[in-house]
Amino acid sequence: MNVWVAGARPRTLPAAVVPVLVGTAAAAGSRDGGLVWWRAGAAMVVAIAIQVATNYVNDYADGERGTDDRRVGPVRLVAGGLATASQVKRAALVAGVVAVVAGLLLAVAVGPELLVVGAASLAAGYLYTGGPRPYGYYGLGELFVFAFFGVVATAGSAYVQVEKVMLLALAAAVPVGCLATALLVVNNLRDIPTDAMAGKRTLAVRVGDGPTRVLYITLLAATFAALPVLALRRPWALLAVLALPLAVAPVRRIAAGTAGGALVPVLGDTGRLQLVYGVLLAAGLGLSA
Repeated sequence: MNVWVAGARPRTLPAAVVPVLVGTAAAAGSRDGGLVWWRAGAAMVVAIAIQVATNYVNDYADGERGTDDRRVGPVRLVAGGLATASQVKRAALVAGVVAVVAGLLLAVAVGPELLVVGAASLAAGYLYTGGPRPYGYYGLGELFVFAFFGVVATAGSAYVQVEKVMLLALAAAVPVGCLATALLVVNNLRDIPTDAMAGKRTLAVRVGDGPTRVLYITLLAATFAALPVLALRRPWALLAVLALPLAVAPVRRIAAGTAGGALVPVLGDTGRLQLVYGVLLAAGLGLSA
């Protein structure tokens, strides 16, 4: 695999794709307007570009701090000597520019308020591990992931279609945010020993192994518990329950105490669950419109 593709961390991209699919589907059939496909496409470009930019920032920032020197997961570009920090910075900047260009097109069509949302999203991506006081080092990563990859991305994708905040999109943002957060939780669970040595005080480091496992299982349970609530407005939302079997293997491994590098497959399983659940939920919301 090309090192730059690997550095973009394709396994994390469902966290960008799913909220756009779900938010757009929530807006479908709304009395406030029809589906504008180019806006959906632009929103997808923004989401993916911000995710990729965030991943590159994380790579060079952690690489420069030495946080990734003892990684047990996939190799990183800077820490692995595959690219220099300046090269990865430029890659992050290119991805950020792509997000800005697509975002500006949406802002012209929808309104300047999107500029504020876009700027906040880019800042959140950069400050996760970049800057003098990265919030990811203080146990706030999960909160920001839920907020931006759940609420902001899902409700925002609906907003660019109907130009208003939809309660349905906010409700759908809960399971979307839970799955995105679960991905970060298992990543941080795997890295507890190395993050603790590097001084990276993630939530997993702060609360410990056991509570982190409980949090992961709780997030997945909440993801499916949200479906009956969504079905009150869009009955076909229950279609997403078909993704439940994909949750069995990762939950079993987490409950069994799987640790270290053996958690890498759990990351893959969680990403697949996130994507399949998101596609099914989006289909269900769209069919019920």
